[in-house]
Amino acid sequence: MNDMKRDMTRIQELVGDAFSQTGSLVALVNGGQMNPNKLQKTLEQTMEQFERSALELRRLCEQYSPGVGGFSRKSVLHAIDVTGSVEEFGYGWLHITLNTLLPHCRYQTPNWLSDTISRLLDGYEACGKELPFYRRALLVIDEHTALEGRHIFDQDNKGWKAISNAIKGRLIPDDDQHTLAVALLSTEVKEQDCCHITVLPQSDAHDFFAAHSSDYAFGCFYSGRWC
Repeated sequence: MNDMKRDMTRIQELVGDAFSQTGSLVALVNGGQMNPNKLQKTLEQTMEQFERSALELRRLCEQYSPGVGGFSRKSVLHAIDVTGSVEEFGYGWLHITLNTLLPHCRYQTPNWLSDTISRLLDGYEACGKELPFYRRALLVIDEHTALEGRHIFDQDNKGWKAISNAIKGRLIPDDDQHTLAVALLSTEVKEQDCCHITVLPQSDAHDFFAAHSSDYAFGCFYSGRWC
C-alpha cells in the first residue's frame, strides 16, 4: 500500500507541475504583446509537462490494472484500438497506421508519439509476429488529411522525429543519415485524418515510389493488399 500511495502522490505531483506550467501562459497573456516564438516555446513546454504526466499515468494504469501483476506485463483487459495498427506488407515492408496527424512541435519532441509507436510494436510482437530489422532503411511518413483538417503545414514544425526515435535500436541500428533516409509526404483525402508510416529497405525505395505514383497500386498498398 505504501508503494501505491507513493505512486499516486507522484501522479499528483506531475499533474501539479503541468498545471503550474500553464501559469506561464497566463503571464504571457496578461503582459499584453506576446512574442510568437516565446508563446510557441511556452506552449510546447506546457505540452511536455502534460505528456510526462500522461505517460506516467499510462504506466501506472498498466501496473495496477487487475490481472497485470506489474509494469511491462500484458494486461488481460481488452485495449480499445484507438491509436493505430501495425502490419507487414510484401517484401518485408513494415506499415504502421497512426489514427492521428503528426503533432505541432518546434522545440519539444512529443514523447507520447514515441511511446505510442513503441506500444504498437509491442502489440505486434505480442501476437507472435517478428519485427523486421533493416541495416539501412527508408522511413516514409505520409499524412492523409483534408486541407481544412490540417493547420500545421511546415514539415520542420511537425514532431516526426519522435517516430525515428521510437524505431531506433528496434527496427534500425541507428537513425543517423547513413542508416536512415526519411521522406515526408502528404495526401489530400476526404475521409478521416491519419498518418501512414512505412519502413522498408533503402534498396526498395524505387518500388515504393513507383507504387505511390500509381493510384491503383497505391490504394491497394495502403488497404493492406499488394497488387
